Amino acid sequence: MGPGRPALSVPVGTLHHVEVWVPELAEAVRCWGWLLNELGWQPFQDWSAGRSWRLGPTYLVVEESPAMTGRNHDRLAPGLNHLAFHAGQPADVDRLVAAAPAHGWSLLFADRHPHAGGADTYAAYLTNTQGYEVELVASARS
Repeated sequence: MGPGRPALSVPVGTLHHVEVWVPELAEAVRCWGWLLNELGWQPFQDWSAGRSWRLGPTYLVVEESPAMTGRNHDRLAPGLNHLAFHAGQPADVDRLVAAAPAHGWSLLFADRHPHAGGADTYAAYLTNTQGYEVELVASARS
């Protein structure tokens, strides 16, 4: 806990942070920065090799680490497939899908959108220019 920062009371098991190593920082910041900002995340940290955004007690890092051994992410290989975010109401998901291409994201499973996750779900699956996937899940319709 840094100076001037109040202690957060969070349940044990809450995700603290996710660190995503990226092949090119500027492109990652363009894609992830836009999406996270739209979802209510705030800029948190900024250094020469990375950026992070925070929402509540959790933060997400994109970093172009000098320790990387490869240059390409493959969401279909063992490891991380995607991150899923609560994205508001169905209209919010639709708005994000419409704006996503201008920020480096493309819609996956367009032929089944917005029910690619099943008839009872309303979600968008997006992939960015670096091969990372996110799922934007709408709240249950009331």
